[in-house]
Amino acid sequence: MPKVLDKFKGMIKKEVGDGFIQLKLPKHIAIVTKGKTLWAKKHNIPIEEAYQKSFSLIRSIVMNAIRLNIPIITFYLLSTNMIESEKYSIMMDQTKEFFDDIVRDFIKVNKVKISVIGKWYDLPGRVVDSIKTALDLTKDNEEFFLNLAINYDGQEEIVDAVKLIARQIKAGKLDADSIDIGLIKENTYSSYFIPPDLIIVNGPTKMTNGLLLWDSPKSQIYFTNKLWPDFDKVEFMDAIKEYQKGV
Repeated sequence: MPKVLDKFKGMIKKEVGDGFIQLKLPKHIAIVTKGKTLWAKKHNIPIEEAYQKSFSLIRSIVMNAIRLNIPIITFYLLSTNMIESEKYSIMMDQTKEFFDDIVRDFIKVNKVKISVIGKWYDLPGRVVDSIKTALDLTKDNEEFFLNLAINYDGQEEIVDAVKLIARQIKAGKLDADSIDIGLIKENTYSSYFIPPDLIIVNGPTKMTNGLLLWDSPKSQIYFTNKLWPDFDKVEFMDAIKEYQKGV
């Protein structure tokens, strides 16, 4: 996989449909999707419908990102602690269906490459197979990048990066004095992508839940104060406008 860390430098300034200036658009937006269970309880509907709504929103947001020429978008879908949830089986069924659908729907047409960060290979086989298919069918796409954090933990990402570096030192392939910020980045799950310019956080708590923990010290953070299924295009645009005020 070719690296895309510097792929999006030198963007041309131009006006786009919603009055944004292209030069001031974030190149990478990360979104924390919290509040699905609370939303289902609030509306007294099955949790399956909340997850269906969630995945439909992801499709919609990706299409808006493509329209605005925002090349990278990351969604935090499933943390490691969700593995113990009583809704785990439902989440897995919905996740499998999502990966099956996005390949059929628009991913290939819009030249989007799918990447999955986290320990997704520990998920049930049916889900892993669908993820592998999506990764394979989109591996040659290089215009837009959809990252999905699944069975992910930001601290574990850094720990795993340190372990990889330690193995290189033990094997005599690396000197400890050569360790720097860039080297740690190269060994993270998200080594191929620039850090997020903007992190959008949904849900009742004002926490990023450790999404892209190593990459986010300079990211702007926008709290929606909404449960994820209530997120929409208007809120997405408001987050971008707020980001533009600070650049």
